[in-house]
Amino acid sequence: MERKLSFSSYAAIGVMLFALFFGAGNLIFPAQLGQYAGVNLWPAIIGFLITGVGLPLLGIIAMSFSGSRNLQELASRVHPGYAIFFTSLLYLTIGPFFAAPRTGTVAFEVGISPFIGEGFQQGALFIFTLLFFAITLWFSLHPAKLVDNVGKVLAPGLVVLIIILLAMAFFQPMGAMEAPQDAYASGAFVTGFLEGYNTMDALASLVFGIIVINAIRSMGVTSKTEILKTTAKSGSIAILLLAAIYVGIAYMGATSTQVFGLFETGGPVLSGAASYYFGTFGSIMLAIVITLACLTTAIGLTTANAEYFHTLIPKISYKQWVVFFASLTFVIANFGLANIIAFSIPVLMFLYPLAIVLILLAFLSPLFNHARIVYASTIGVTFLISIIDGLKSLCDSLGIDYFSWMVPIVSFYEQVLPFYNEGLGWLLPAAVVIAITSIIVRVYRAKSVEAHA
Repeated sequence: MERKLSFSSYAAIGVMLFALFFGAGNLIFPAQLGQYAGVNLWPAIIGFLITGVGLPLLGIIAMSFSGSRNLQELASRVHPGYAIFFTSLLYLTIGPFFAAPRTGTVAFEVGISPFIGEGFQQGALFIFTLLFFAITLWFSLHPAKLVDNVGKVLAPGLVVLIIILLAMAFFQPMGAMEAPQDAYASGAFVTGFLEGYNTMDALASLVFGIIVINAIRSMGVTSKTEILKTTAKSGSIAILLLAAIYVGIAYMGATSTQVFGLFETGGPVLSGAASYYFGTFGSIMLAIVITLACLTTAIGLTTANAEYFHTLIPKISYKQWVVFFASLTFVIANFGLANIIAFSIPVLMFLYPLAIVLILLAFLSPLFNHARIVYASTIGVTFLISIIDGLKSLCDSLGIDYFSWMVPIVSFYEQVLPFYNEGLGWLLPAAVVIAITSIIVRVYRAKSVEAHA
């Protein structure tokens, strides 16, 4: 008889997943959104929740629904070579290149930096990140303890501390919401939607999904249907916690501009609010919160990267990969938060559409009997658009003109593709290609069956 889990088991897995997701970007980006959206907070936060919460849940359920053992197996439905390219780039993006170093730098800049004098910032960052990634290394070398250490110990304390700060922001707002800034004035929903990319959680969900499925299996659940149900329930607990905290932090950001003015990033909003409500105690409390939040994410990312690259190159042991990635992450973290964010955006503009389309294809796959032509055609069209979006963002980040060969392509896309200027030019072409190729596959299959009848 198939074992069914208790609510406490769902909750334990859900809280573990929440802790893995809840890191650096989850704290700074909603606060920044709130500050810049102002009175347009609600359409902006709805857009943000679609990509910051909705897509991660779909990603986790898609991994379970597809029955794939890992992301590379799912992506190999496009092509085995593409699977290695896409999976490796995704792991490196949410791991040592961007998301993992960001955990250390955000923890430092929000939690520790306010206590450090101007001239000692770089040295203090070095010492803090050295300790931070040494702890990450130790936990990552003992992944069997992941559910207990991350889910049952760190996450509840983190949630309690965040709720205390957000309760103060709701019951005693710092000020009234002010006029929206920049893109939030004319397109708050789309701006919030794209801002949700920065959390990287939809990318991470394709990796963390396997951790969740393995945790569910380790509790004695074996049938595909029960694993899917348990994944959906546990995932829902995690994303409801995330959504509540996103809304709270965004609201705190929106009500902070009268007191603080506008900040370049969301980090000072949190440290400022903690100090505003609780003084030095508040700043110390926030330092603990942010360090725990970022540490749990860093452990999850390092573990996932080491496991994947060990399967890809087995000659290098899991422990050697952990040491390598923890060391690389430490080095990149010392380039500073601003540089990490600036260079991550172009990669996200390229990767996110490919990840979203793969998630959609995983759900639709039974309709076209998993035919490779549908996967390859749709990903191919999406790739041609998202690679240009990535290069555009890179040029913008570096403050340089578009490459000369790009100009006619960008001009063509702007004229032909709906929503292109909003960063969603890939959406309609992908949908059209899925529809056309699925019809072709079904018609061809029907004729083939008739011919053999």
